[in-house]
Amino acid sequence: MPVPMKKFSHLDDTGAATMVDVGAKLPQVRHAIATGELRCAPATIRLLKKKALPKGDVLACARLAGIMAAKRTSELIPLCHPLALDKVSVDFAVKRDRILITAEARLTGKTGVEMEALTAVSIAALTLYDMMKAVDKAMVIGEVRVSLKEKK
Repeated sequence: MPVPMKKFSHLDDTGAATMVDVGAKLPQVRHAIATGELRCAPATIRLLKKKALPKGDVLACARLAGIMAAKRTSELIPLCHPLALDKVSVDFAVKRDRILITAEARLTGKTGVEMEALTAVSIAALTLYDMMKAVDKAMVIGEVRVSLKEKK
């Protein structure tokens, strides 16, 4: 007996891509946290801590880039709904050989905000990479993931 195929949320009956209809859903508080990291040489971290990197305050720039990117997620990811975010934050924990990145997104709405949190982390990591690549060509972006997704 054939196994019935699960209907995909982003495909219509003909198989064409479509945006999910969230019109009938009730607004709820939606909250997501995403994390990631940029692994780099300890010497690069020392320059960061001394504020001696050639491009200046890379953490402030990456924070702003991540927040701005979260607000534009629907322009970057096909079929994402444009969202009126209530909160986006991007924070960093500087370790000996890496920078841990955490992004939080929140809103009251009909769809989740995990893509916005993931986008914020990813763009913050790319911004750090771009701003530090002159001193460390071996950096690695990794471990980007959703660590919390909830609705109330």
